[in-house]
Amino acid sequence: MKQFAPFLIALSLSTTPALAQEQEEGLSLMERGAQLFFRGLMDEMEPVLDGLEGMAREMEPALRDFAQQMGPALRDLMDEVEDWSAYHPPEVLPNGDIILRKKTPQEMAEPQGEIEL
Repeated sequence: MKQFAPFLIALSLSTTPALAQEQEEGLSLMERGAQLFFRGLMDEMEPVLDGLEGMAREMEPALRDFAQQMGPALRDLMDEVEDWSAYHPPEVLPNGDIILRKKTPQEMAEPQGEIEL
């Protein structure tokens, strides 16, 4: 989502061209520079977004198939596991099996690290 934040800002600036035209007269140099920057960014992002749209169309049948086949199993798993924080991240074994290891009581008591703001 962080990757699309500049695009979303640029899109919001470009969706109201009439309003932008009216306000351009009163824009400061910083505001005008930011507007030009986001327009340029949007021009650069357009081919990438077109490619993503095509890729999404190609992937749609496979994702729909995956959801139909795995949906019930994932729903059952979600019903069984009450607290996901009590488990380590999934591990893929050399034979391809995926396991979820439950944390020990000592691991549960350890602080997970502080986030400095």
